[in-house]
Amino acid sequence: MVWWEWKIMGELGLDGKEYDIVLYMDLKKIEREWKWTILTLILIVVFGFGIRFYNLTILPIFVDEAIYVRWSQIMAAEPTLRFLPLSDGKQPLFMWVLMFVIGYFQDPLFIGRLISVFTGIGTAIGIFVFSYFLFKSKGVSLISCILYLLSPFAIFFDRMALVDSMLSMFSIWTAIFTYQGVKTKRLDYLMLAGFTLGFAALTKSPAIFIALLLPTFYIINNSWKSSWRLFITYLIAFVMYNIQRLGPNFSLLNSRTADYILPLSHIFTNFFDPFLPHIKDFIIWLYSMGPVAMIPLVLIGIYLGIKLNWKNTLLLVLWVVFPVVVQAELGLTFTARYVFFTLPYLFILAGVAILTKIKQLRVVGYGLILLFVMQSVVFNYHLLTNPYKANLPRGERSGYLEEWTAGQGIKEVSEYLKQEESKNPSKQIVVGTEGYFGTLPDGLQLYVNSKPNIVVIGVGVIIDDVPQSLRDSLKAGNKTYLVVNKSRFKGDMEEQGLKLIAKYSKGLRLSDSKQYIINGPQEELLFFELIK
Repeated sequence: MVWWEWKIMGELGLDGKEYDIVLYMDLKKIEREWKWTILTLILIVVFGFGIRFYNLTILPIFVDEAIYVRWSQIMAAEPTLRFLPLSDGKQPLFMWVLMFVIGYFQDPLFIGRLISVFTGIGTAIGIFVFSYFLFKSKGVSLISCILYLLSPFAIFFDRMALVDSMLSMFSIWTAIFTYQGVKTKRLDYLMLAGFTLGFAALTKSPAIFIALLLPTFYIINNSWKSSWRLFITYLIAFVMYNIQRLGPNFSLLNSRTADYILPLSHIFTNFFDPFLPHIKDFIIWLYSMGPVAMIPLVLIGIYLGIKLNWKNTLLLVLWVVFPVVVQAELGLTFTARYVFFTLPYLFILAGVAILTKIKQLRVVGYGLILLFVMQSVVFNYHLLTNPYKANLPRGERSGYLEEWTAGQGIKEVSEYLKQEESKNPSKQIVVGTEGYFGTLPDGLQLYVNSKPNIVVIGVGVIIDDVPQSLRDSLKAGNKTYLVVNKSRFKGDMEEQGLKLIAKYSKGLRLSDSKQYIINGPQEELLFFELIK
């Protein structure tokens, strides 16, 4: 019997036998009340995991994925480089997790994405828990969880080897522990919030929004007298964040973050630019990937939530609006993954749409949920089988499928190189690639990492002539190759002694993904062998 059981026995005046009976009765009551809900949740989560796991590597590797996975390989191989992401102003937690498991899988991209699948499931469970704490409705909890697990927005980013899914998970669990700490005035919950906030801070810079929003729990609950306890949360998170000072480039965290934001003075000089275009983008993301039925569900949920529990509804709205508005106003760049960590709170609001006694509104709510499911099924079918047909917003489609940031053909090139290496293991192979950092050469290096005789080097962004380093490699007797995107190859293949081995087409450049209007030449990855 543990200490807290002795304490309860003392407070209730029970002996050991009486306490066992009371405990048994409480457990039976919990089982009766929650058995079917928990079983339903398990089935939902298993289904959500399955659709995230299916065809996990069907999307080509993305530029940031290539960087993060390659960093993880280097960090796993060299202990002195465990803080390597700091060199580019990035927090290292995702790479720390990945580096411990990456060596056990043949496909490094697969395991990188699998981590996001698991963090996505962690977010879904957090949505279930938090929504129940806020509205005390099992129905709202299950619906919110289902909507998240089915949403193409969530499925897309929960299947990428990016840090955003992990940040979203730590965000929702920080909110859960802080909420419980405020409601119960228990320090242990706020300590747990400190750890999850610390993990969020070690994941990505937008964790600052989570930290800034924590006092809203005290504002909403009007419990300022106990707000001093939040100091413990911040202290734990601060200590965890400063672990990064052990790395040599800690100062770059702030300097690199500043490269992505406008100065505060921008608010007073030109408030609506880029604020309005960015807010428009946010609405487009919800409309396209939410998908669209999510928007009226959220609006109905806010309306009903204000009537049922306006404080908790306001809390959820603040956790969405504040990060989105600040990033829309001050962000030099604004993409869907930057606001992904606000998504859980939107889905809780959408789940509240079922909490009405008005028959007509209930019919509308369930009708919208059915529409949401149908829209999501169609979108997800394309996303998991043929992503080029998925109704991705213009910016997302461009970055992930059409441009140099998308890595079609990289894995195929690596397989060819490994086959060539196996024919003559003693002979070195040298591959020059476009760029020095990113999709190339990192995307290729991560696939040939286990082959020391295959050397991959970046040789420039615009290739108008074969670099001298590759010509020297050929003279030394090495098999020598060049990998470059068509738009960045400005030379003459025959004059420069290049033989085209293969080319890999990227997605069509579309101006409107619904009407499939071609907008510019199709990008291709070119794979050359240098023969003279």
